[in-house]
Parts: sequence; structure tokens; C-alpha cells
Amino acid sequence: MKNILILCTGNSCRSQIAHGYFNMIFEGKVNIYSAGIETHGLNENAVKSMARDAVDISSYTSNNVLEYNNINFDYIITVCDHANENCPYFPSEGSKRVHKNFVDPSKIKDSKNVEKDFDKCRDEIKAFSKEFKKMFF
Repeated sequence: MKNILILCTGNSCRSQIAHGYFNMIFEGKVNIYSAGIETHGLNENAVKSMARDAVDISSYTSNNVLEYNNINFDYIITVCDHANENCPYFPSEGSKRVHKNFVDPSKIKDSKNVEKDFDKCRDEIKAFSKEFKKMFF
């Protein structure tokens, strides 16, 4: 079974959303992991946004990328520029790196609608997740 790591800065929002969609889209046919360069805890707005799309990520945990040093990943997906620039080297032979930057909805200053910001990010990640499966599987 293939292993996919989804990586962002704090493993609180974007990587967690992607983790939820990858679990749903791949239906248990691949192992999905998500992690951050740091751990910031699960973002409650991300949980609520996913629930609005009938995906439950409320039991997910915020993990540090170093926890997965001994897993051989087939794909390492970075979902923010910071993680892409600071991603540690993984000695996974043959792993493919994929990068797609998504705006962090938790960092939007003076937001007029936080719910809308999170849903926009969620929808972009959902579309990316579906496209990833078409391209690589």
C-alpha cells in the first residue's frame, strides 16, 4: 500500500483538511499521514468547515513531521510555501514531491467572514485532492 504525507507549517488547518479529503477520496486504499514542521493543534474552524462538507476530522491530531522519519513515503505533498521551503529531507527512495500552496485562512487579517475564508480554502483543497488522484493513480 502506498504512503502519502501531507505537510504544512503547523498541521492545524490546510494539511488536516487535505488529510480528510485524501482519506475520503482514496477510501482506505492508501495510507495517509499529515504533519507539520511545528504542531499548532487542530484548528476548530477547519473542523467546522469540513463538517459542513460532511467530513469529520475532529479526531485528528496535530503531528510533527519528525514522528514519521522511519516511514517510506511514495508522495510528500506540501500545502504551503513555508513547509515546501523548510521540509526536512526524507530518505524515502523514489518518493515524489508535490507542492501546492493554499492561503492559510486562519491568517487572514481583518476577515469579514471567517467561515467563508475556511470554506474557500477547503473547496480549493478538495479540488486539488481529486486532481491529485487523477494525475497519480
